[in-house]
Formats: sequence, C-alpha cells, structure tokens
Amino acid sequence: MPRLLRLYLFLFLLYNPFSAKGQMANSTVGARGVSLGGAAVTLPDVWALSNNPAGIAALKSLELGAYAHNRFSLKELTTVGLLAVYPTVRYGTIGVDVQRFGGELYNEQRLGIGMGYQLGVVRLGLKADLLQVRVKEWGSRKAVALSMGIQSDLLPKLTFGAHIYNLNQAKLAQFEDERVPTVMKIGLSYEAATKVLLVLEVEKELAFPVAVKGGIEYRVLPALGLRTGFNTGTRSGTAGVDVRFKQFQVAYAFGAQHQLGMSNYLSVGYKLEKEKRP
Repeated sequence: MPRLLRLYLFLFLLYNPFSAKGQMANSTVGARGVSLGGAAVTLPDVWALSNNPAGIAALKSLELGAYAHNRFSLKELTTVGLLAVYPTVRYGTIGVDVQRFGGELYNEQRLGIGMGYQLGVVRLGLKADLLQVRVKEWGSRKAVALSMGIQSDLLPKLTFGAHIYNLNQAKLAQFEDERVPTVMKIGLSYEAATKVLLVLEVEKELAFPVAVKGGIEYRVLPALGLRTGFNTGTRSGTAGVDVRFKQFQVAYAFGAQHQLGMSNYLSVGYKLEKEKRP
C-alpha cells in the first residue's frame, strides 16, 4: 500500500474509535472475548484484568497472559500486552498488566494495577491505569484512568457483569478539553448447555452511540473451543478457536469489517496449578 494511503487510513482509524481502538478506549483483551464480538464483561478469566477487573476474583492460582492484535494488516495498528494475576489470602486477587499500541508516528502505552474481591456470589474489582500517549513531533501526555466493575452469579447458569472505565474522566490536554474516553459496559452470560455459553453486552462511550455485542461459545472437546460473535459498533463479525494443553491455552480470533478488511488476534494463557495433595 502506498505510504500516503497508509497514513490516510491510519488517521481515519485513529479518529474513529469504533473502527480501531488502542487501550485509550479500553478495547477488549484476550482472543476469547474478541471472538465473542468483544462481549467480555461477564467472563471470569485472566483477561478480565483489562475487561472487567471483578472477574479476576474468581481465579484460584497464578495466571499469566500475553497477546498480540493486528488490525487490517497495518503494523501501525498493532497492540501487544502482558498480564499477571495472583490470588492472595488476605488482599483478594491482584493483577498487573502492560500494553502498547501504535507505531512510530503515534503510540500509546499503559501500565495497570488492579484487584478483585469475592463477596459471596458477588465479585468486585478496581483498577488504575497509567496511560501515556505520544505523537511524533508533538511530544507525549500522561493521565491516570480509574475503573471499577462488578460480576454476580444471579442464577447457577446466569452471570451479570458491569464495568465503567475512566470513571474520573482523566484529562490528557487542555486544548479542546481532550480527555481519555469514558466507557460503560453491562452484560449477561448464560450457560445454555454444558458445552454452550451465550453472551450479550451493551457498550456506551460518552461521545458515541450505543454498541451491542454478543456471541456464542461451544466447547467441542474439553481441549477445543469454537466461538463466533458480532459487534454493531464496529459493524463487524468475529470468530475464533482455542486449544488447551496441560497448563496452557492458545486462542486465535479474527474479525471482518466490510470496508477495511481483516483483523487477527492471538493470545496465550498459562495457569500455575497448585499441586494436588494425595
């Protein structure tokens, strides 16, 4: 693609949050959630540290995660990140994540610290993200975004989740009162059968219309899962697969947007299972 066209497309995506998001708008982390249309607010897994920190309260052992997301085959629209989540006896579950989005002209970095706590059937989560945005020739700006979330098992097979990102409406610059996007999500997940999970989520970013996201997950085998989903905000369809072996889970997701093309997402999770006593 000619350099001028690449730059034009990059700028178009940069100013269209529903087409391509870095961490500034708290886009979904983990191939599992991405393949479900981005509907991850109810999922209690290691990726919940970014998607809804309440979900990490359900974890029972140390878990690590790594991921890479490339949008539309443009290296300038690539996100990479690492996570670590550790349950403690006294302080609940604690997690740390780092993430980078962008290229040479524009990039974003994030360092986040979160915690989750279980109270009966309710899980609560809090997180603070130190964000840095850098534009070549213009310098960089920093801000701290605070988030909170909740998950609750309403019924044995029905889970509710809600999350608000950047509840403090952190400011990046005085010019035009530029702020980090504030994003609110609410959703449900339902285990329709032993191997089938249905998810539905509504997302509202303050300056943009409501987006509806949903998907279905089917575990063909304990070690093999298939997923598909939709997202009205990006006007895209998604699909994915994961394979589990020993303490690892490798998941792949892709999304198709009719105007811009394909996006690919790869994530790897590792669970340090505690030794079982005889």
